[in-house]
Amino acid sequence: MTKDFFFSLSALAAIAPLSLIFLRRAQARDGLYWAFLGLATLGPLAWVMVHMSGTWRTDLSMTLWVNVAATMVMFSALAVLTLQGWRLAPLLAPYMMGVGVLATIWQQAPHRGLADAAPTGWIEAHIIVSVATYGLLTLAAVSALAAFLQERALKNKRPTSLTHQLPSIADCELLLVRLLALCEIVLGLGLATGMATQYGETGALLLFDHKTVLTITVFIVIGGLLAVHYRSGVRGRMAARLVLLSYLLLTLGYPGVKFVTDVLMA
Repeated sequence: MTKDFFFSLSALAAIAPLSLIFLRRAQARDGLYWAFLGLATLGPLAWVMVHMSGTWRTDLSMTLWVNVAATMVMFSALAVLTLQGWRLAPLLAPYMMGVGVLATIWQQAPHRGLADAAPTGWIEAHIIVSVATYGLLTLAAVSALAAFLQERALKNKRPTSLTHQLPSIADCELLLVRLLALCEIVLGLGLATGMATQYGETGALLLFDHKTVLTITVFIVIGGLLAVHYRSGVRGRMAARLVLLSYLLLTLGYPGVKFVTDVLMA
């Protein structure tokens, strides 16, 4: 068993208790919940900090673990700052475990460093903004999925033990809109820092590759969804599907490109 594999298993084990918290009969934001949430956040965060070693890696495994760590940090903030955000844990934690499993499977992919052509400050800013964008959209997608499940259970008059623990439809939609608005702002900053980085590397502001096209598409879809929501109040399954589509597009443009370059083309 390699050291990397041991660290990955430890990070996965740290998330496991939170992913099983829905098995509790009485859901509460109590000491046990915070303990499980803290463990699920510190596990992936420790993995990233140990493997950075002063150099930012751009391989697929690192990309996935960074996304897991960032998402859990932002979810912790969401759980503290909102009344109902903490109830998304039964959906988010198992998904984060799934991403961590994929990161563990592909941790033998080649490790690559950052390109040195662009100014260091712009590269660091672009990385931070990109990770924040993906984490926020992950939380928005989970909120959209929760709203979808709640609406389907209400329509079918068949609530489940899972839907009883999730936020209500109104709370899910409120979280969704706020997360999307914040995501749109951060994504706009990501496009700006990306153009600055691209200009430093190639002298051109935009290079219309798959990642750029998909990212711009996500920016337009989210902006359009927010505009329609504030104008006509679009919500429910249509909003959930559009958010999940945006998340799929950003996934294809971010870790999806890493998978193609580091695994399929390695």
